[in-house]
This record gives sequence, C-alpha cells and structure tokens, in this order.
Amino acid sequence: MADGQKTQSITASLGAFSFVTALSGASVTLALPRMAQAFDVSATLSTQVVQVGLITTVIFLVMFGHAGDVFSKNAVYRAGGWVFIIGSLLTGLAPSFMGVLVGRFIQAIGSAMVMANANEHFSDKERSKALAYNSMFISVGSISGPAVGGLITSILSWRWIFLLNVPVAILIMVWAKNAFPRPKVSLAAIREQASRVNWVGQVIFSIGIVLMFSSSWIKIPGLDQFTNLMVFLIGGGIVTALSFLQDDFAPSPWIDPQVLRNVTFLTSTSVLFLAMFVNSFSNILLPFYLQDYLPFSPGQSGLIVAVQSVVMLMLSPFVGRLAANPARRPRLVTIGLIMLLVSQIGYAFYGGQVELGYILWPIIVNGIGMAFTLTPNNSITMGLVSPKLAGVAGSMNSLFRTIGMAVGISFATNFLYAQLPGVKHITRGLGATYLHASRVVFYVAVFASLVALIVNVWRTAASKSVM
Repeated sequence: MADGQKTQSITASLGAFSFVTALSGASVTLALPRMAQAFDVSATLSTQVVQVGLITTVIFLVMFGHAGDVFSKNAVYRAGGWVFIIGSLLTGLAPSFMGVLVGRFIQAIGSAMVMANANEHFSDKERSKALAYNSMFISVGSISGPAVGGLITSILSWRWIFLLNVPVAILIMVWAKNAFPRPKVSLAAIREQASRVNWVGQVIFSIGIVLMFSSSWIKIPGLDQFTNLMVFLIGGGIVTALSFLQDDFAPSPWIDPQVLRNVTFLTSTSVLFLAMFVNSFSNILLPFYLQDYLPFSPGQSGLIVAVQSVVMLMLSPFVGRLAANPARRPRLVTIGLIMLLVSQIGYAFYGGQVELGYILWPIIVNGIGMAFTLTPNNSITMGLVSPKLAGVAGSMNSLFRTIGMAVGISFATNFLYAQLPGVKHITRGLGATYLHASRVVFYVAVFASLVALIVNVWRTAASKSVM
C-alpha cells in the first residue's frame, strides 16, 4: 500500500472508530432514565453507566499510550478494537445492571487502547491535518449521539445503543486490517519492557481514581449522602495526587518530570478541568429534567440536548481561526468562561414551563461558552511545553478533561439527590422541591465557573509578568 493511501486508510479508520465511540458515549446519557426504570435502580446509581466508562478510560489511557510506545501501536489498536466490540455486545445483552457495568468496563478498556495511540500514527507534517479530520468525526458523533440515542430508545430499546456498535465496529476492524498489519512482538521483549514500568505508580493512581468515585457503592456509617461523597472525592484525590508525586521520583516514570513540574501547564489543565466539571452538570441532569419532570420523549430531549453540540460545531472553525493568534487566546478563554457562567445561571432558574425558548437559551449560551473555551485553552496548554513533550502533555490534557467530566457527573447527581432523601426517580409530583434542589446544584456550577475565570485571569497575568 502506498504511503499516501496508507495514511488515508489510517485516518479514515481512526476517524470512523472515533465517531462510533463518540456516538455511543453521547447516546448513553439520554438512555439513563429508561435504564434506571428497566433495572429499578435510582437515577443516581444509573449514572454509573457513564461513570464506569469515564473512570476506566482515565485509569488506562496513559498506560496504553505508554504500551504503544514501548511495544507496538498497531498491536494495541487491533486488540483494543476487538475488546471494544466484546464490551459493546456484553453491555447490550446484559441481564442485570451489574452486567451493564461490567460490559461498559470492558468497552472502555477497548476504547482507551484504540484512542491512546491515535496521534502517533502520523508524521509531524501529517498530524495536524489528520487530527482535524478526527476532531470532525468526534464532533459529528457527539452531535448526533443525543438525537440518535433518543430515537433508538424511543423506537427500539436502550440495548440497541450498544448492540449497533458491534457490526459497525467489526466492519471498521476488517477495513483497517491492511492499514494496521499484525506486528511481530516477542514475549521476551514484552516481559523485559514490562519489568521497567512504574507499576507502583499505576496501582496508586488506579486506587485513587476508584476511591474518588466509590461513594455510590460504599456508605460510611453516620455520614449523609453528600458528606460521604466529599470524603471519597477528597480522599481519592489525595491518593491520586500522591501517585503523581511517586511517579515524579520513579526511575522510569509514566509522565516526564518536566511536565509535572510545569506550574503554568498544570494551571492551564486546571482551567480545562473546571470547564468540563461545570459542563457535565447540564449534560447529566438535563435528560432527567426533560424526560421525567417535563413531558418530553427521549427523542425530543435528545434533539434539545444536541443543540449545544451543534452550536459548538458551528463556532469551532471561527474560534479556531481567531485562536491562531496566540495573543487572542487568553481573551477568547475569558469570553468563553463568562458565557459558561451565564449559562449556569440560566439552568439554575429552570422551572416547570414547557417553553422551548426558555429551555434552549442556556443550552445555546453553554455551547458558545465551551466553543470559546476549549480550543484556545488547549492551544495555550500545548504551547507551554516543548514539542518533544507534546505526546505526554496531550495525554495529561485528556486526563484532566476526562476527570473533570467524571467528577462533575458524580458531584451533580449525588448533590441533587442528597437534597431529595428517599427519592429514586424524578417526577412532576416533586414540584418546587425538585426545582429548588436543582437550582442549588447549578449555583455550585456558577461558583466553579467563577473560580475558572479567576484562575484564567491569574494565568494570563502570570504569563505577562514572565514576558
């Protein structure tokens, strides 16, 4: 296969897989209310379907990226594709809620294996163009996900959100067979390289991440739901931070010490963490508000939620051109965070009115805010490290992004239901009690947006003082 054809084939197969994973991830959120009813679990517990996928990705993303560098990117990709297929099949056929979580765990391992090495199959000259195409596939998947998920749930069943992944992913793997030939890796080489890895750091990191999100499964006697959540979030966060400290002094670290000791870089990833933390509040709570409190069907609520992604897709090229000028990037992020803050105020004052204009304006403003925040902030972040560290810096950026989403989902759902003791499902009958609880949750999102804005202003001032 000619180099040009091979590059196109790799780009297309990675893009197609990115589309499938993005579509599946965006579809799941819309199906949560129906899954909670099907397995008779609380709405809080049903969010573990999303959480397990995010947590598993966080734990294994850096590890599989390192494995691709050490052993073979092709081997990791090929194995990951089939693991994703098996996980999707098990999730779709799961007879119990625990079976769904096991399937999602396996599915997320496969997804992490595929995407951990997505950036490394291209030369420096080809990478920017390839990543642009890949971002387009992800955007299309994210945009169509809520609508497709709502439609599938309305017409068929939530199970088909996962089962449809199977034939599509098999076709992609067969198509990509020539682009990713089977590598020859000896068992002796694998053992030799594996012996050098900082497994202690990986174990500590995994324990920390799991602890952060264990409050749904482990209840400490004498603590209410919210206090229990905070104990695990803070305790797990401390253990996770210790894993980075241990890795910094390890003989063979997962993350280059130059990245971990770059305070400005970590500040920029903190802005991303806070933005994703805030954005996840509406992503996880809106489907329950629209389907259970208001009379919208899954298909209708999917179209409403998809508006944010449509706005982001429309604005991203424009913002990308503006962000090409480094001097504009801090101002663009500031605009984005202000819009994000305003949108959270809008969500906080949602009521019982079934008026599309009233419902849509915060969603539209939220999309504008995220479009103006993400691309410029990512450009600022990657510009703070040397090109030779771009790979590990990109992994860290993805790590903070995913952790922000996972923490936001866990916090929003647990905090909401901590104010609604004894409530398993949102209903119209809860009336003002539910609306007040939701309002308090989004007040926290307003505060977090304000903190992100302050951190961004501080980062900008610090950068100017260095110059």
